[in-house]
Amino acid sequence: MTENRTVQQKSVRRNRLVAAACFAASLITVSVVGTQSASADGAARDAAPRAAAATRPAAAAAPGLGSARLVQSEDFRRGPNPVGATVVLTGRQALSACSGEETMRDLTKEKATAYAAVTWTFDTKGGLTESAASAPTETAAATWEQQLVTLVQDCQDEPAGHWRYGAAHTLTAAGGTAHWYPAYNGDGSASGGVAVLRSGTRVAVVELTGQSADAPAAVEGIATAALNRLSS
Repeated sequence: MTENRTVQQKSVRRNRLVAAACFAASLITVSVVGTQSASADGAARDAAPRAAAATRPAAAAAPGLGSARLVQSEDFRRGPNPVGATVVLTGRQALSACSGEETMRDLTKEKATAYAAVTWTFDTKGGLTESAASAPTETAAATWEQQLVTLVQDCQDEPAGHWRYGAAHTLTAAGGTAHWYPAYNGDGSASGGVAVLRSGTRVAVVELTGQSADAPAAVEGIATAALNRLSS
């Protein structure tokens, strides 16, 4: 049964990567879905190109962990131009291309004190997803961080010709730490990357997909921006 589950998860990872480009072209609106009250998280903002939305967050801030702790339109200083975002506060968004359908709620066994996630779409192929959780203790946050790192590292060792994550890089900023990994297509070309973040009791995973030109630098930039947001 374990072997069958592994095969199924690998298949889901590949299917999600293929679907990412199509999804990015179709989703151009901002919405907020969750169980928190409007006063806690605010209303969603209208989607807009970076020039018009640079000063607006994906949605209004919430105490503790809310959409303001996630990547915002102005964080895309280089690379893709964001045109829309969907924010959810349920913890049920799939974590990354590597993790299959596992969600932050699954990973934390529903023990987080809050969840927040965002999916950004661009005016070109690809997109960005981020999923975050607030732990009841720093010990729990460290455990969840290691679990996320393990999930990512599971996709480093792939057969020749398969999509994979590259070597890990570590950065520290704003009182937190990020481990980021470039991603490569089967032909060796860059295709975005992923980062695991932790600041105090907050943890997150953020993934950039479909980006080829200057991808490693773009991933490092997004990881740094996401860590600063998570730590603020």
